[in-house]
Amino acid sequence: MMLVESTDYLNDELKKIETWENEQKDLWFWEKIGRLPFILLDKLTPKFIQDKIGLAIDELGNYIQTGGQYLVKEENILKKFVPQDTSADEIHLDFLEQVPISKMDEIAEEIRNSRTKIATVQGATTGIGGLFTLAVDIPVLLGLSLKVLQEIAVCYGYDPKEKSERIFIVKCLQFSSSDIVGKKAILEDLTSFNLGNQNNQMISQLQGWREVVTTYRDSFGWKKLFQMIPIAGMIFGAFINRSSIGDVAEAGKMLYRKRRILERLNQMEQIQG
Repeated sequence: MMLVESTDYLNDELKKIETWENEQKDLWFWEKIGRLPFILLDKLTPKFIQDKIGLAIDELGNYIQTGGQYLVKEENILKKFVPQDTSADEIHLDFLEQVPISKMDEIAEEIRNSRTKIATVQGATTGIGGLFTLAVDIPVLLGLSLKVLQEIAVCYGYDPKEKSERIFIVKCLQFSSSDIVGKKAILEDLTSFNLGNQNNQMISQLQGWREVVTTYRDSFGWKKLFQMIPIAGMIFGAFINRSSIGDVAEAGKMLYRKRRILERLNQMEQIQG
């Protein structure tokens, strides 16, 4: 294997990611306040709207098992790494083994910016109707989150078609919406991926995957309280969805970046040993 970066460079970048991990905090007060809007939502909304929230839970389960409707085509991301006159059919994920991490970062950031713009428009649209379109907004935002995480996975050379990667993606989603205690536990869980033990242990930990949606929903509930106001909710919806997708994309980028750096450091050790 050709060495793409130096060991010193990779170790320096790894330290930056670890600093980011240590900075991930949450406020207990907002954690508690965040559940209030959804207590109201459960009491005030018709059953068919509540069913839409339940649908998000079921869809997440389908995504883990098969990818469902959210599975993206890796070719659309891979073609960003090659000249325009090169067909996407001519490249595969293995091609990224020789791509510098700085280039992966560049494409991942491009995707993050693009998806946050889409989320902004979507949030403004669903914010117009207040309380009722808020219920619709939750499963749509979940879909956008899963999509951007898959695209970032491909940027760093990982295949979302593999079940183990879809589990990692759901863990990234859970990380972005967890409190400080939850983030610490998830980082410990993800260590098994970095060590190459990504099967039985991680799968068993996701048996309660319905809790992931509940955590994801409640994490920005207090913010969504303002989106319940018709018309004015358009402004709040645009801002909140933009920041939510931005946070999800950042978590995915940093956690996948860490995996790729650790793998390259391991490969260098094997070559030099």
